[in-house]
Amino acid sequence: MAKVTGIGGVFLKCKGDSAALGAWYQKHLGMALEDFGGSILRWPDDKAEDGGLTVWALADKDSQWFSPSESSFMINYRVDDLDGLLAQLRAAEVTIVGGPESHENGKFAWIMDPDGNKVELWEPMLWDAKNKGA
Repeated sequence: MAKVTGIGGVFLKCKGDSAALGAWYQKHLGMALEDFGGSILRWPDDKAEDGGLTVWALADKDSQWFSPSESSFMINYRVDDLDGLLAQLRAAEVTIVGGPESHENGKFAWIMDPDGNKVELWEPMLWDAKNKGA
């Protein structure tokens, strides 16, 4: 049977200036923009001990997981240093709406982009109950 093998892209429909939103992601999340205006994220650039993975999940229609965003999606970006990135984001006055939190599979935090989308940031770690609350 043919099947999905991974995430091939993440696409956002911008509410305003797409170039300005792209520049925000480049400045605050370090996503290098290519000539076409998007970014190419490559697995070899990710040195996390989990070997690289992407989670796909569905939320119930009454879920508050994406709040305060009114978007019907949320993107999780793997990061190499969550504490360092959060310090940079705070200094740049980016809205941080939650975290950092430590879970069995790593550390998480949530921010809002200028279009009102909630963005999840994840510093992955191998699954271990000792990570939770660390």
